[in-house]
Amino acid sequence: EFAQSDADFVHKMSISLKEANETIYWLDLLKDTDYLGKEEYKKQVHNAKELLRMLISTINTMKKKNKK
Repeated sequence: EFAQSDADFVHKMSISLKEANETIYWLDLLKDTDYLGKEEYKKQVHNAKELLRMLISTINTMKKKNKK
């Protein structure tokens, strides 16, 4: 909605992808320091990985659209 162009949208989604990857890194640290329980960790990592898949799919779709 707030992207000024398709390229800007892809850029914003790429930033989101980077942030989602970083979230998984921090979840791993929280698990490794026993701050986050095993079940909560599994749930949150599952959600983050699902978000990663959606972002990757969105980015790939937009890139294919822009090549046409």
